[in-house]
Amino acid sequence: MILDDIPRVHEIDVLSFSLPWPEKSYLFELTENPTTLALVAEITTPDSRPVVIGMAVVWIVIDEAHIATIAIHPEYRGHGFGKKLLTETLRQSIQRGVILATLEVRENNKTAQQMYKNFGFNNIGRRLRYYKDNDEDAILMTLDDLGLQYLAWLDKLGV
Repeated sequence: MILDDIPRVHEIDVLSFSLPWPEKSYLFELTENPTTLALVAEITTPDSRPVVIGMAVVWIVIDEAHIATIAIHPEYRGHGFGKKLLTETLRQSIQRGVILATLEVRENNKTAQQMYKNFGFNNIGRRLRYYKDNDEDAILMTLDDLGLQYLAWLDKLGV
């Protein structure tokens, strides 16, 4: 992710979440937060123009990665782009020495929960009334034992 991506990233955030981050949060992550790994997923249009269709922000502290946000533009969901973005997010985190990944996901977002489970994340608990727009619980998920074996498994997925 680069500064020029922020308007499109924010658009994806607004279309994906009822509590989107303000644009200035992405600016902070890119310019001031040394723990941030920020990625975008892009496709190339028929006229050879790159278009951002997804984004992820991860905070890496020592050997842990917290996936703070990850989303694919609604028009591009269901085509494997989320799996590709999550794969690259985990791959780059492992390359930075991460051995544990964490995230929160809305209790009613069963599609995302299933994708995370398919990648080996485990449900370890919940944060009650975490989402302030509707007091929905967040499901806490973790993925541990990240390393070379997990990278090899990601390679076998062929995502």
